[in-house]
Amino acid sequence: MDLSIEYSQNGLFGKHGRAVNASEGGLLLHLREKMEIGKHFVLKLFFPCGPEMNTIKILVQVFWIDVHMGKDWGDYRTGVKFVDISLRDVDTLEIFTDGTR
Repeated sequence: MDLSIEYSQNGLFGKHGRAVNASEGGLLLHLREKMEIGKHFVLKLFFPCGPEMNTIKILVQVFWIDVHMGKDWGDYRTGVKFVDISLRDVDTLEIFTDGTR
């Protein structure tokens, strides 16, 4: 998995990153800034669904940060867990991830 994301900590989207892995309860993200463990933020996940591009919006919480990576690598590996995601978006994400395994 390698999907584009936009995220917001204050309601204004515009910061970009990548989602590189998904599990039942969260995502592995590559972000250009270091986030604090416990921090909540909203992200939009963009993925292809047939000929169209789908977007889902998820409230997440930072669960862990890879301390061995950082500025020298150009991004921060960040594990987030889902805090609020609609059932419809869960279904959409499951359909996509089942097709990428």
